[in-house]
Amino acid sequence: MRGCFVTGTDTGVGKTVLAAAMLAALRADGVRVAAFKPVVTGLDEPEPGRPADHELLGAAAGLAPEAIAPRTFGPAVSPHLAAELAGTTVDPAATIAAARAAGASADAVIVEGVGGLLVPLTLRFTVRDLAVALGLPVVIAARPGLGTISHTLLTVEAARAAGLDVRAVVLTPWPDEPSAMERSNRATIAAMAHVEVATLARAGTGVDELAAAGAALPVAGWLGP
Repeated sequence: MRGCFVTGTDTGVGKTVLAAAMLAALRADGVRVAAFKPVVTGLDEPEPGRPADHELLGAAAGLAPEAIAPRTFGPAVSPHLAAELAGTTVDPAATIAAARAAGASADAVIVEGVGGLLVPLTLRFTVRDLAVALGLPVVIAARPGLGTISHTLLTVEAARAAGLDVRAVVLTPWPDEPSAMERSNRATIAAMAHVEVATLARAGTGVDELAAAGAALPVAGWLGP
């Protein structure tokens, strides 16, 4: 399976926009893409003017939203709790199989995690476990501002401790005129983690806008295995 696993240092750090930009850019280059997100939560609390994660990924990939995420829940809580509140559980084996099936139907698949790398899909199966099972290289979305150094280094360390190949960190949304702190954060993460640190400017939710933003990233070089 060729593709990439997009995770984040936390929830709300821009990983869905990053994943969608990567998908849109690859698709614009003629690559047959697929997208997968194991769980979407928070549908009861939509963000005004912004599509749900699986809707945005679906638009970028040219696929129906229901083909992107096998499990969706209303409450804006961790996936394991959302499933518990719904009287069900997330099946790790079925989740892995669904991700592999998505990848089998395309030239490249972008899998987006849920929240941070150690978010539990069940109490015994984390987002990191899914990334390991799929064997895909990892790209980490992170904030550019204060606090990002520690959060990002911890995420890189957690990924590498499980044997994952961290291809890049992407700071987003990267401002047009970054501050001295933001520029320092980028350089510091690159030096301390020995990893490529790219940036993604603020992008809208239109496919053309996402493709243009993604085109500035070396996405093809991040795909594996």
